[in-house]
Amino acid sequence: MPVISTSAVRRTALGAAGAAVAGIGYATLIERNAFVLREATMPVLAPGSPTLRILHVSDLHMMPGQQLKQQWLRELDRLEPDLVVNTGDNLSHPKAVPAVVQSLGALLARPGLFVFGSNDYFAPVPKNPLKYFKKDHRRVYGDPLPWKDLRAAFTERGWLDLTHTRRDLEVAGIRIASAGVDDPHLQRDRYDTVAGAPNQLAQLSIGVTHSPEPRVLDRFAEDGYDLVLAGHTHGGQLVVPGYGALVTNCGIDKSRVKGASQWGEHTQLHVSAGIGTSPWAPYRFCCRPEATLLTLVGAQPKRPSADTGFGISTSEAVAR
Repeated sequence: MPVISTSAVRRTALGAAGAAVAGIGYATLIERNAFVLREATMPVLAPGSPTLRILHVSDLHMMPGQQLKQQWLRELDRLEPDLVVNTGDNLSHPKAVPAVVQSLGALLARPGLFVFGSNDYFAPVPKNPLKYFKKDHRRVYGDPLPWKDLRAAFTERGWLDLTHTRRDLEVAGIRIASAGVDDPHLQRDRYDTVAGAPNQLAQLSIGVTHSPEPRVLDRFAEDGYDLVLAGHTHGGQLVVPGYGALVTNCGIDKSRVKGASQWGEHTQLHVSAGIGTSPWAPYRFCCRPEATLLTLVGAQPKRPSADTGFGISTSEAVAR
């Protein structure tokens, strides 16, 4: 067998350590603040409908001093979305409510829907990263956060709280039926409070949840919702090139950890990779922090299949 010198082993070890340090530095100092707007087109409206632009924001995990994040958020209003949907985890600090409200700024004057996540209710706490690989690990909750103040700030400016509530609204000439649940990650979801088919007069139905747990997604799909929006996953936060996300931190499979997919026969799902991170895990790798501008368009008319005679649907989301 070839003899490997001690100096060669030392050089290899130092090289590996240097690469690890460089990767941690990049993930913590650079990519965590490399905010990006992602755009996706989703054919969920009736054929011939006018387009509807939804800005999906999630997982801000705001700290008072995060100036780069706050400035980037303020610029999102330039997109002029028709509707803003916020899927929770806005806070990471008891004094972060003013920073969230000021960062969202003019977006709060636009039609908006929201639900809260675990880090709106409780401050994040240090956590062994290996626990993310165990779905049934015991959760430790931090100090209570001022979620009631945040809810008041959102609702006073016109956003609709969908927590265990159904709401109908009209946006850009499109009548929308919406419903939401409290955070399934905390086992707070009570879908029965909003169960049932959405208003049949609506041209679009939207379900909103923080964590995309399959039990909740199944209920929205069974009731016939067109679109469900969720966050929570951070897109995996750490993504291995060529492999994908290591974890989803919820019950969905890794292929759905972020972006658009189909859930069931009729319902489209969009999961945001989110804008922030826990202050105790301040890094992202191959998974940039994001907000998403969704352009909803009319679906292609169903065409008969030559083989079966049954209708088929080409409701596939296209990201660009």
